[in-house]
Amino acid sequence: MQLESVLQQHFGYSSFRAGQKDIIDTLLAGGDALGVLPTGGGKSICYQLPALILPGLTVVISPLISLMKDQVDTLTQLDIPAAYLNSSISNDEFQLIVDRIRQGHLKLLYVAPERLSNEGFVQFLTQQSISLVAVDEAHCVSQWGFDFRPSYRNINQFIERLPTRPIVAGFTATATDMVQKDIVKQLELVQPSVFINSFDRPNIKFTVVEPSNRNASLYQLLDKEEAIIIYASTRKQVDKLHENLRQKGFAVNKYHAGLTNEERQQSHNSFINDTTNIIVATNAFGMGIDKTDVRKVIHYNLPKDLESYYQEAGRAGRDSLDAEAILLYDPQDIMTNKFLIGQSSDETAEERLEIMIRYANFTGCIRNYILQYFGEDATEPCGNCSNCLGELKLVDVTKEGQMVLSCIVRMKANFGMTMVVDVLRGSRNQRILDNQFEQLTTHGIMKEYTAQQVRDIISSLVAHRYIGVTEYRGLYVTALAKKLLVGDESLSIKERSYKQTGRSSSSQTVISHVNQDLYEALREVRTELSKVENVPAYIIFSNKTLEDMASKLPKNIDEFLLVEGVGSVKAEKYAGHFLPIIHLFPAAKKGQVRDVETSTGNNPSHLRVNNQVSYLESADYAEQGLTPYEIAIERGISETTVLSHMTQAAEEGILEEFDADVPALHKRLIKEALQNKGYEKLKTIKEAVPDKITYDEIKYVLIEFLVYGK
Repeated sequence: MQLESVLQQHFGYSSFRAGQKDIIDTLLAGGDALGVLPTGGGKSICYQLPALILPGLTVVISPLISLMKDQVDTLTQLDIPAAYLNSSISNDEFQLIVDRIRQGHLKLLYVAPERLSNEGFVQFLTQQSISLVAVDEAHCVSQWGFDFRPSYRNINQFIERLPTRPIVAGFTATATDMVQKDIVKQLELVQPSVFINSFDRPNIKFTVVEPSNRNASLYQLLDKEEAIIIYASTRKQVDKLHENLRQKGFAVNKYHAGLTNEERQQSHNSFINDTTNIIVATNAFGMGIDKTDVRKVIHYNLPKDLESYYQEAGRAGRDSLDAEAILLYDPQDIMTNKFLIGQSSDETAEERLEIMIRYANFTGCIRNYILQYFGEDATEPCGNCSNCLGELKLVDVTKEGQMVLSCIVRMKANFGMTMVVDVLRGSRNQRILDNQFEQLTTHGIMKEYTAQQVRDIISSLVAHRYIGVTEYRGLYVTALAKKLLVGDESLSIKERSYKQTGRSSSSQTVISHVNQDLYEALREVRTELSKVENVPAYIIFSNKTLEDMASKLPKNIDEFLLVEGVGSVKAEKYAGHFLPIIHLFPAAKKGQVRDVETSTGNNPSHLRVNNQVSYLESADYAEQGLTPYEIAIERGISETTVLSHMTQAAEEGILEEFDADVPALHKRLIKEALQNKGYEKLKTIKEAVPDKITYDEIKYVLIEFLVYGK
């Protein structure tokens, strides 16, 4: 069997990504496997394609309800029989799925690890023919992983109870060598083949900034169109940021464990379906997002380790287009994390935090820092991180660091940062006097520095392990500090400034090598279809697929099948929606000028470039008396597209006659809003009229308003 043909038929891809075919071959040959592929590297196909070929059922163990739903929705769109069992489904739905399993009508079943504690359910599965058990987010099985979940330890017990041991495969995006070995051990993989792809995500620009005002810098980074995830370390911080952004007019939702299941699901769905473009979340949202077009992932606080940071940052740019992962680093976060670790029983937590701190303070290529941490050789600067791009300025603070260390030694007790800062800056508050610190030679030695500058230097000393932190957040000088004190080592910190560059390059140009108007028209069709089918737009087609479509300009269904991400199922279902739009852009690649015959004659003023032919054709139909709905049917395009065409034609004075098919009361209210608000933004008009008036009605009246000027 040609695996490529199966891949093309069911998933619409003509070739495998790196590592996918080797993993699939291993599983189809009956061997266990561990796949470590970066986020967006195509892990799911590695078990979904074998599930189609292997006899019986494939059980996929997945950690979050939202993740299961996204995967099953995608498979259903591809006519692949899949289902999930979790707390969100009704008893009737549960029974229907169970019946499908009994009848052998299901190929993939997604379950949460917690369900494997249900004796009745496990007993039911032992009676089924299971060929493959795929463990997604397999790092959760390891106590050394960044997101350990005890329920994952039930997986091996479940496998042992099956009458015939199935093939077992684990998949994760980020795992150190120690975690990989622990996954193999905990899942008891039998002589597994281990596949490790490059961890690099070259389309993501990694940025670390140390803003003097973190909120102000955050607001500069946001966009009201881009899909953006903002991670914060605590529920309280998430709530505060969410409220601030909401008051500033951003379309934003929040997500953390303190919300109800219904609230979390509503936030997730709103973000996935583009109702809101920004979500503020704790790491509870880390594995629950399968949205491909996230342009920015912003960490408001320093994460606790590099593994979780890279996993979360990897939610950006899964469509392979330009994206950015931004860490808004405040050295004060170090103190908070050090304190929290002091309350933890995790033996490796402090070491992992130190690695994260060094990342935030690293002055070389930070992409290489990440890759080297995961065991991948990388020596050449990447040219696509904030350090490589020169967005970094260093300040030598060796002398100041020596002052701080000397002061802490002379204080002879483990006081906190505030007290140390007060002594260095020459404060004479009561606590200083009570401890007679005003008599120290280091008292006031840094009085010309601001309190924030002194705190930054102390935080850097902590980051470089010259200063340690007690469980009560007291500071002490470590043995490593001797080299700095005697001048054998130097200390530099990043200058605390944020280089404002406006919108990132990823937000300025989504598509550079295809016709932007065609790409937007295809997105519009996708949006209309997603509303009709009640699924997220990316499940219809990804941005990458639309980009390829706009680049290849398929003329028929055979060429449509050559588009990346278009298989036979989707081609049959959607070709009739997308091909007519593409037919209207025959000169998109070359920018050719085409002579258009219209009802007004062959007038040179009607020569148009690229897609502008399209709106003239819609205007012709309108002048013949067809309604926008009838034009959409006639031309095989969406009604929204027709309305946009007619608006453009009306603005240019080409459309001479039009009567809006809208109730008189609605028409009057809309025209009043148009006269009061102008018509630059439909959203502004929509806010000024009753809710029952639709966007399409506004567009109809807008066209009439433009035609008749009233």
